[in-house]
Amino acid sequence: MSRRTRLGIALAATALALGVLGDVLFQGRPLGLNVALWALTFAIALAALLYAGRAPLHQGRRFMVFPLLLFSTLFVWHDSPLLVAANLLALAAAVSVGVLRNVRNATLTEYGEGFVGAATSTAFGALPLLMTDIGWSELAGRARSEKVTAIARGIALGLPLLLLFGGLFVAADAVFKHLISSAVPSLDASAVERLLIVAVWAWLAGGLLRDLLAGRERSEQVPFAQRRRTLGPLEICVAIGFLDLLFFAFVVVQFRYLFGGSELVQSEAHLTYAEYARHGFFELVAVAALTLPVLLLADWALAGRGRRAFRWLAATLLVLLGIEIASALQRMRLYVEHFGLTELRLYATGVTVWLAVVSGWFAMTVLRGRRHAFALGTLVAGFVATFALNVVDPDALIARTNATRPAVDVSYLAKLSDDAVPTLVSRIRSLPSAQRAVLARSLLERGNSGGDWRSWNLSRSRAADAIRAHRAELQALVERAP
Repeated sequence: MSRRTRLGIALAATALALGVLGDVLFQGRPLGLNVALWALTFAIALAALLYAGRAPLHQGRRFMVFPLLLFSTLFVWHDSPLLVAANLLALAAAVSVGVLRNVRNATLTEYGEGFVGAATSTAFGALPLLMTDIGWSELAGRARSEKVTAIARGIALGLPLLLLFGGLFVAADAVFKHLISSAVPSLDASAVERLLIVAVWAWLAGGLLRDLLAGRERSEQVPFAQRRRTLGPLEICVAIGFLDLLFFAFVVVQFRYLFGGSELVQSEAHLTYAEYARHGFFELVAVAALTLPVLLLADWALAGRGRRAFRWLAATLLVLLGIEIASALQRMRLYVEHFGLTELRLYATGVTVWLAVVSGWFAMTVLRGRRHAFALGTLVAGFVATFALNVVDPDALIARTNATRPAVDVSYLAKLSDDAVPTLVSRIRSLPSAQRAVLARSLLERGNSGGDWRSWNLSRSRAADAIRAHRAELQALVERAP
């Protein structure tokens, strides 16, 4: 048996084991300790396969491990859905750099390749693993006929598809579910669903492992990474110059409006605080988010020509962009001051601050001819921002901020995740009596999130302890409600 076939079989078996583990840890349970356990097992399995395949432990694979384990562990900490989404994004970013040979010198395009390649391989990588990596003719023994090989490949490919579509049909139609249960008495519909979950986890894990084990060469880049016909420096500088003029005109004409604050709002009868903040903040954030890609594409297209003029024009644009980012943050501060803090406002502010940091890093790297350093710095800034969000604990911060306001939206506070529960319980006495009763009733109605030790989460545990310790007090608040 060839070395490639042995490695393919080991990879397929590892993926199947990870699929079974995924079903055991996640089926019907919220995210918590199970994420960290699965990620740790995945990292150990990858290390074992790298050793078995004698693959080099290059920089990308080493760099991937720490953020992978760090952000998977953070699922044990908080329960906020948006924070969970941010941690999942950080996990995806960590995995996507695992295919890079040299993280420090990788360009932003190569980081994009890693992300696209990891996502594509996770979705479809198990197919070449089953079809080409495993030598089915070798497994067929001496009878290495095309027919035997084709049948083996067909079974290997057809079983996951059978489980996938069969599970979907079982879930979609009760009659079909009954027929399947009758046709296969020993295998009820719930077993089919469990097998489907195992197959999906195994399929995704197998594709991702195959991608991380592969030694991706420059010739395997995705199509958008290939440099095509470039624009001349004059066209690019003219375009950036127009943007400079536009940004400058906007800042000059709107300067008083941008930084007028409450005095300007009060002087304009037709302008409310909500309009002042909402109709400016998100537009300015969009400007900031679009400016950097434009500058990156312009720098990439120049290919070393006409860089001096471009640097001056880009630096001017970044200064004007900094003024607009400061305005966006000032608008949000004013909005929160008068209407309170929400998840959307908090996370939008975080994104704005991150864009400001990345803009400064762009000026320090790309404009100084150090384009390779920009991608790594941007990635690290994203990791730091995500970790900082976990430390800040957004839902608890929102609860602390809003509970002390004159007008409290109790219905919104009641919808916050378990991260906010200890804060809400400790500050419920500061609310008016009617609002106390509403919040107390909502806290008492919170049921157990489900799961066992495999989905244990610190925030859910603290929330349950806080409600249990103050249950009598909360019930009294509900009973005394008018």
